[in-house]
Amino acid sequence: MSVAFGRMVRAEWTKLRTVRAWTAGLAAGLLAIVALAVATAAASTTSCGMNDTVVACPAPPIGPGGQAVRDLPSFVHRELRGDGSITVRVASLRGAAPWAKAGLLVKDGTRPGASYAAVMVTAGHGVRLQHDFTEDLAGGPGAAPRWLRLTRTGQDVTGAESADGRQWRTLGTVRPAGLGARVRVGMFVASPEQPPEGADPGGAAATGVFDHLTLHGDAPGQAWTPPDGGAVTEAAGVYTVSGGGDIAPVGAHGGATLQQLLTGVVLALIAVIVVATVFVTAEYRRGLIAVSLLASPRRGRVLAAKAVVAGTVTFAGALAVLVASALVAVPLLRANGNLVLPVPALTQAGVLAGTAALVALTAVLAVGLGAWLRRAAPAVILAVAAVVLPYVLATTSLLPPPVGQWLLRVSPAAGFAVQQSVPAYPHVPGGALPQEGYFPLPGWAGLAVLSAYTALALALGARRLGRGDA
Repeated sequence: MSVAFGRMVRAEWTKLRTVRAWTAGLAAGLLAIVALAVATAAASTTSCGMNDTVVACPAPPIGPGGQAVRDLPSFVHRELRGDGSITVRVASLRGAAPWAKAGLLVKDGTRPGASYAAVMVTAGHGVRLQHDFTEDLAGGPGAAPRWLRLTRTGQDVTGAESADGRQWRTLGTVRPAGLGARVRVGMFVASPEQPPEGADPGGAAATGVFDHLTLHGDAPGQAWTPPDGGAVTEAAGVYTVSGGGDIAPVGAHGGATLQQLLTGVVLALIAVIVVATVFVTAEYRRGLIAVSLLASPRRGRVLAAKAVVAGTVTFAGALAVLVASALVAVPLLRANGNLVLPVPALTQAGVLAGTAALVALTAVLAVGLGAWLRRAAPAVILAVAAVVLPYVLATTSLLPPPVGQWLLRVSPAAGFAVQQSVPAYPHVPGGALPQEGYFPLPGWAGLAVLSAYTALALALGARRLGRGDA
């Protein structure tokens, strides 16, 4: 930054901080983030009943990657030491849910959340090879009957499928995060539609029938351990396993997230847009823009200085209040019995810093629109319509989901994608809709879309500032 430009930035900063209405408007808008976060957390209470007694709801297990998971399939298993393979034919699968599944599972013990690999037939999504909850690889289409095989070699697990038990197709080889020397291996049934806690096994969501079961390797003993919360019967080598539950990540609907505490960002953006726009247009209204341009004949530098000040101030202020919101509201949520989904520290930091960048880019966009239109009212309306309105329409079910998702791809409101902390997994049931906390673009891509619109607004503002009369 040159000395001259640095002086311009200091001059613009002096203008911003000495107008009390502007600083008060920014402060009020940003503090709304904290106020609404605390109010939301204080108003959210959750509890679970057990024998007419209110208790805290149990937290889900944590998977190898640090994410919350569901890990309660009906698993018929036995020990396998070292390398080996297991083969079975899934003769039939009865389950109404498209993601009802039956197949083979090798798992690092029976602890919920332990590392695993599984090959399965699903009711509506063909054959799949999955491991460690989040990883999913599609195999062939179709449903049972289907032959399946899992082969463990060291830390690698290979999944294969066959239509007749003679010609096999390899689905892939995966490496779960941590398989010990001794693992549990066997058949499983799961369905996301009916958790097994307190459920009658006879009314379970899914039932799988297995036959032609063979196990190769060091597997001491002859008995198979029956599942917890499910049911298994065996007759002449045919196993019928019933149960509910699932083995998959928990989606955003499975608990509270930091994103749900950031509703005040919408109000903050409106305040930031108003202040950033007036930061430019007030000089036109009062006839002071000529003084600024005399100090710097290169007019584009004047606009750049205003953009730097608006962006820097709003980023720093937004980041401070966002961090404060997380530090205060998240513990309050937990204290009220709410399950807060675990999020890796880097992801949480990305949400906070990304949301601050969303606020800053919106401020710079408003500066560009103010310089382009030179009148506060139309510039504010256009900025709100471009950034805030599409987000509100898409997340409040006022538009059909495809339209809302399209708006969040092509409008500046795409920047809100940085707030998503729980990924949308294709093998987790649900629509992955904005109303549920999901966005159609990754966070970095959403910010890129907003950045492109911001650059366009600055270009339009600089063009008019350079060609128009002061």
